Amino acid sequence: MPLRPLPAVAAFVLVLSAALAAPDAQALSRREEAAVKALQKRLDAAEKRYRDAQLAEDPEAGAAAGSAALAEIKAVVEACAKQKGCTLAPMLATYERLLQATPQDTGEGEDGEDPIDERDLADAEVPANADAASLLSEEGQRFVKMVQFNPAVQAGIRRWLTDMRPSLMDSYENYRYLQQQMSPAFRRHGLPEALLFGIMAKESNGKVHVGSRAGAVGPLQFMPATGRRFGLGNDGTGFDTRYDPRASADAAAQYLTERMAQLGNSIELSLAGYNGGEGRALRVYQSSGGRSFWDIDVYNQFPAETKDYVPMVIAAAWLYLHPRDYGITWPRVYTRQASIRLAQPASLYELTICLGNAGSRDGYMRALRNLNPRWDPDSTMPAGTVLGATTWIARLYERHCTRGQRLQLAEQLVASNVQAALVRIGPVTPANGDAATASAAVAPPPPPKPAKPKTHRVVRGENLTAIARRYRCDLGDLAKANKLKAPKFAVKPGQSITLQGCDG
Repeated sequence: MPLRPLPAVAAFVLVLSAALAAPDAQALSRREEAAVKALQKRLDAAEKRYRDAQLAEDPEAGAAAGSAALAEIKAVVEACAKQKGCTLAPMLATYERLLQATPQDTGEGEDGEDPIDERDLADAEVPANADAASLLSEEGQRFVKMVQFNPAVQAGIRRWLTDMRPSLMDSYENYRYLQQQMSPAFRRHGLPEALLFGIMAKESNGKVHVGSRAGAVGPLQFMPATGRRFGLGNDGTGFDTRYDPRASADAAAQYLTERMAQLGNSIELSLAGYNGGEGRALRVYQSSGGRSFWDIDVYNQFPAETKDYVPMVIAAAWLYLHPRDYGITWPRVYTRQASIRLAQPASLYELTICLGNAGSRDGYMRALRNLNPRWDPDSTMPAGTVLGATTWIARLYERHCTRGQRLQLAEQLVASNVQAALVRIGPVTPANGDAATASAAVAPPPPPKPAKPKTHRVVRGENLTAIARRYRCDLGDLAKANKLKAPKFAVKPGQSITLQGCDG
């Protein structure tokens, strides 16, 4: 549980501070000197236990150990105040420093020491209290007043809470990692954050790299043409910014603001335009004289997909705002933003293995992909690459992915090749022959080893990582030799690649 300040800290500090004003200058006996040394040893040991607790892999055990260490330090400081010859100021400074490093109401520790705080867990039950208060007037009622809570929405809630509950939980967990990047765009445009969550839950479950058969991609599923209207697309490095959470949220906020201005400020019709086409939504709105989406003549002019989409988005947004009413306990997610600078080359697959899943049921593969959309999970990233992460993921990285047995296991598993497991022992026995005939057969001598190729011509669907693996090349050397820029190292079909730094 959280490492919280102990009760009456302020009064305790004031009393001890007052004691500093009356130092005892008399000579100390050996017994008194020994007592002072013993207190200092207790303080040092307790501070070490506190620091070790901050690095504990089990969050709850670490929090309990940290609280116990703080209690011991408090007892040492109190004893020092009563012990002749004990210099109180350094001990009090140690205690105050550790208190300041303890996660407070925001759940944030000094320099990201520990992102896990039980108040984070309380926030997980009622999401984004601060944001909701600023985005939704009257304690979240603005969104409630802007939509109709009717049997269609109730049916959507039923689906989210039954067969689609796992998707709802995944959507919430994924959104929490992206919330700091995405919610500000909706805030700037005066749109409810719950609406953003509902759209993401229905469109992608918060998986940044999702794509549809129609060509829509990203967490909010922009089609190429619509994306280009709002500045999304190839950024010049080969990366499609429709996958970028921050950029796609800003584009979605702009798009919805346009639709609501056209469609009488109706969230339902704006969502219908988002899913079923803005042209259709505008024609239906104008021809109906501005009637509600739920008017049967309006409703029946939209395709079945849109009729399903609108209430499902609203239902997910409703549950985001009212989890306790429906018995929802959101997953625990610790999302204070941080970064990782790779100490050695690695892929997201390798990091996922060595990080483990402490503090998370499913591990950190999805979080790493969502926070680093420019990287393919099997691409080897060079040392020095800076990745988006959280303070908790960064701590696990330092503990397990820079050295040690788990790092070695991750490297071994990622480098594993199925073909290396296949062996042939003895001569091949023909299916229609006998063993004697097979034994008499002499295997032909192996063909001469071909000369190592010096270049490779790129075929459709290949990337530099695949080429590096095929020829056992160092990815960095290969990219440098061909003047390819990180992070995508984009290559084109027909391009000739110089195979430098390869084993062949």
